[in-house]
Formats: sequence, structure tokens, C-alpha cells
Amino acid sequence: MLKDAIDFSSIQRVLVIKLRHHGDVLLTSPVFTVLKQHAPHLEVDALVYADTADMLTEHPHISRVHVIDRKWKKLLPWQQAAREWRLLSQLRQRKYDLVVHLTGHPRGAWVKRLTGARYGVANARDRSDRLWRKAFTHFYSTMARGNARHTVESHLDALRRLGIEPRVEDRKLLLEPGAAARDRVTSLLTANGVQGDFILLHPASRWQFKCWENAKVAELMQRLHAAGHRLVVTGAPSADERAMVDDILRRAGVPAVNLAGQLSLKELAALIGRARCFIGVDSAPMHMAAAMQTPVVVLFGPSGEHEWGPWMVRHRLLVSDHSCRPCGMDGCGGSKVSECLTSLPVERVFAAVNEVLV
Repeated sequence: MLKDAIDFSSIQRVLVIKLRHHGDVLLTSPVFTVLKQHAPHLEVDALVYADTADMLTEHPHISRVHVIDRKWKKLLPWQQAAREWRLLSQLRQRKYDLVVHLTGHPRGAWVKRLTGARYGVANARDRSDRLWRKAFTHFYSTMARGNARHTVESHLDALRRLGIEPRVEDRKLLLEPGAAARDRVTSLLTANGVQGDFILLHPASRWQFKCWENAKVAELMQRLHAAGHRLVVTGAPSADERAMVDDILRRAGVPAVNLAGQLSLKELAALIGRARCFIGVDSAPMHMAAAMQTPVVVLFGPSGEHEWGPWMVRHRLLVSDHSCRPCGMDGCGGSKVSECLTSLPVERVFAAVNEVLV
């Protein structure tokens, strides 16, 4: 046992901080499960950006979800200060014993110091400034560049550093849509004549360089329709994603239910949970599919599948043999187009779908 492992019998409340994007936040969900399974008496809270909160709300092992609204930056200074003070007051009232900080955001160090938490754990490689080093009592290690470890396991390394060994069954992603979201999805599917099985395609991403070609998505839809599958297509409410979905449907020319821009995050999760298979790219909805235990077919280009691939779910992962990937670049030469992704043939994706449907 670690000589500086924490005795969790003396810990009452824990705050887990993850100030990143939707998928990143969802990938922290096992942290809450593992903490509660290790010490059931704990109250475990989360601190995330407001727009990502639905990734964790209704998680059965989370007591409270505190939020920071990115829009605060647009307020007048005194207005922003008032909201920051209100948040800090709420955090201090909880009297945390432990802060688990899962990003390199400097706010985590300030929260640890200003809440008076006795213990704090953060990534040793994220920062090296004096505030960071003084704020935390424990630091977990990460692998050197060039090595790969799934992000879920990296998150759980923070708990391992404190003396907790996660059980395999507790490492699954967890996302709870809620009854209201499930009911609305049922109504939408009924209204669109979808009674039985369907395949869900989510071809878009907020990052254009992660997207497959529209023409290939359309061809895949044609093949799936010819094979007798009912198709549902989703996308974010943004104008560019809705335009992308419209273009794909126009090219495909086959019957499909278009729900792009019509769903909340919780409703999207509920819909994914009803699907027989999810087809998409490296994006938050792909992680949502893993959390809902819906079989996944996913195309990866510049991003690393070992760190970000589908987690603990039946899946087929499609990558090219380009020697330069994963590069993490914004398309080849910054062009927004990734050849390692766009070169993937429709035949391979269609075959992968048939494999996960068996």
C-alpha cells in the first residue's frame, strides 16, 4: 500500500473538477462510481462548465454538480466577480476534504486553496508553477509523449495515486438521460414512424478535420437502406452541422429521419440508447454511445484512438495506415481536411456495421 495513501474513512466530501469539453467530462464518469464503491459514505460533487453539466447530472453517484458559465467572461467585471464569489461561497459551504483536479486549468489550484480542502490531487505534468505545486498534496503521473493510455484510465490514475484500485466493472462510462428525455424521444420516433430497430448516424463534429466526406456518408446510407435498415441522422443545432446533414441527405436520396438540431444532450443520449448501432467520428456523441452501451462504428483520423476510442462497449474502429497519424493537426497542413480520414473507403465502414450487428 502507498505510504501516503489517504484514509477515506476520514473523508466526507470530495470535489472532482473537469473543465473541458463534453466528451472529456463524460469520460470522468467512472471516477465518481469508483469513489462511491470504494467509500459508500462519501458525498462526491463535480465542478464543470455549464454547457457540459448534462454529461453528469442525474449520475447516481454524484451529490451536486457545480457549474462555471463561460459566458461570465462577457459580463461587466463586477458582474463576473459577483458570480465567481457566489460559486466560491457555495464550494466553501460544502467543506470538502479532497479535491480531485483532472485538467491543467489553474482554477483547480485556486479552488483547492480557497476551499480549505485537506487533500488535493492533480496531474504532475500539467503545470510546474509555484501555486500548482503548493496547492496539492498528491500528484499522479502520466505517460510520456509517444505512449498511449486511454483517458478514462488516466483519470482513474488520480484515484490510484490516493490508494484506490478501481474494479474493472466500475470503469464503465455512465450517462443517465432521465425520464423526460426518454419520453420525448419515444414521441419523436413515433411521430416519424419509427417503430422498431434503427441505425443512428452522427456524421458531424464541432471540429471539421474529424469529419468523413459527405459523399461517402451518403453512399453508406444508400447501402444501409438497401440492406433494409431504418436510418436516423443527428447533428448539433449549429448552422454548419445542420447544413452538413442536409447536404448528406440530399446526396443520399433515401428515406431517413432527420433530427439534427432538434435534441438536447439528454435527448440525444436517450435516442442513442434506443439505436441498434451508432455510426460516427471521434466526438462526444461517440462517447455517449459507449456510455449507453450501444454498439459503435467509429472513424478516426488525426486524433488518437488509444486515448479517445470507444470505451468498454462493442465496437469497430476504423483507421488508415498513414504513417503520420495520429498527428492531432487541424487537417493536413492545417487545411481542415484529413486525408487519413477521408481516404477510408465506404466498403470498410459498411462491413464494420455488419460485424457489430451480428
